[in-house]
Amino acid sequence: MSASPVATVTATSSSAAVCAAGCAEPCCAPLPVLGRDVAVPLVTGGEVTYAALDYAASAPALQRVWDDVAAYAPYYGSVHRGAGYLSQLSTDLFENSRVTVHEFLDCREGDQVVFTRSTTDSLNLLAAVLPADCQVFVFETEHHASLLPWRDAEVTYLNAPRTPAQAVETLERALADRDPYGPALVCVTGASNVTGEIWPVAELAAAAHAHGARIVLDAAQLAPHHPVSVRELDVDWVAFSGHKLYAPFGSGVLAGRADWLQEAEPYLAGGGASKKVARRADGGVDVEWHTTAARHEAGSPNVIGVYSIAAACKALTEAGFDSLVRREQALVCTVREGLAEVPAVKVLSLFGDDAPRVGVISFVVEGWNSSHFAAALSAEYGIGVRDGLFCAHPLVRTLLGSDPEEVGECGAPEAEPGERSLNAIRVSFGAGTPDEHVERFVGAVRELVANGAQWNYRTEGGRCVPAV
Repeated sequence: MSASPVATVTATSSSAAVCAAGCAEPCCAPLPVLGRDVAVPLVTGGEVTYAALDYAASAPALQRVWDDVAAYAPYYGSVHRGAGYLSQLSTDLFENSRVTVHEFLDCREGDQVVFTRSTTDSLNLLAAVLPADCQVFVFETEHHASLLPWRDAEVTYLNAPRTPAQAVETLERALADRDPYGPALVCVTGASNVTGEIWPVAELAAAAHAHGARIVLDAAQLAPHHPVSVRELDVDWVAFSGHKLYAPFGSGVLAGRADWLQEAEPYLAGGGASKKVARRADGGVDVEWHTTAARHEAGSPNVIGVYSIAAACKALTEAGFDSLVRREQALVCTVREGLAEVPAVKVLSLFGDDAPRVGVISFVVEGWNSSHFAAALSAEYGIGVRDGLFCAHPLVRTLLGSDPEEVGECGAPEAEPGERSLNAIRVSFGAGTPDEHVERFVGAVRELVANGAQWNYRTEGGRCVPAV
């Protein structure tokens, strides 16, 4: 297993060093992904190859993943259900995928890998199996997937830290005030889906364990960009989604300690989770539940989605995270240097310019509504980014200094094009991003700020769209 993500990135956290080594000489080619040659129309006329720069929402599928799934598709069969050859083959494929994910995450012996629908589903599953009276500690900077599932527990929401050290200190103070004899869980992101900044996961895990708490890592934005070692980071659980790991087929993972999972009632009740079911004399039903990962995998599993995750894990491992990280840091440098040359652009950050980060960058442009700017990037340059609050409303409002009452439903802008932006623009990229896409993006930002949009736009359903 490669070095832990914190150590890997910290070693190249000096912006100047990364840029000098990375931007001038890219170390490898992008990995082939689906959609890399798709042409899209421009409102100004003609077509251009689409620049997919919204990886933080859903990354395009790796060609390797698609080919592996296509090769298996003719042999598709029911899992854990049939005696036929294809069913047996699919069952083996499903369980071998579990082993592959276990190895990819460098899990400990005895850790379970539970397949879910997504990171959101994984964390809701963990929330459903918390012991009674469990206290939960979560930073307000989390994505809603890791901020909201704990509503039925006793939750302490921690203020946004401004340095990694402050994050550890904030957590330690909060844990010191808790009931020292009850169960506790800390939930933390590995890399922010807003700023891309990598959090001090190993240090936070050490602080949690020193105070008798457990910790779950939301690795949705970290796992596609850096190696994640459950063993080295010493986290109790890790959750991530396939659709961000270049395997967009509706599956996710919750991996980690088995005890809380085995002791709780199944997340879903049904076939697959039950080991034995019998009628009682009084007319009721007695159920013996599985103690394996199947306990929380009721129903017919998504074998295609699970296999696609395993295929992505293999593809990233074989490509080599060291080279993937170096190349991505070169792209990060290109974007950050380009945006820094445009005075009207403000990049959002919690930890500052020198903080290690993945290929996720959010910003605002003075004088522009963010939805208007994103719409112009798409319609006039064929560049797909995201605008809004990125399902991390408290964090983005903290970074923008905006009031919740100012923002419409789900962060949709209420302003007309050109008025003050109440949300942000996010550009994100990864292993499949060509250099040309980020260079086109930087050039488009410069042109839009200097010359304005070439087309007229209007607000429709809370979003800016090209006027007909």
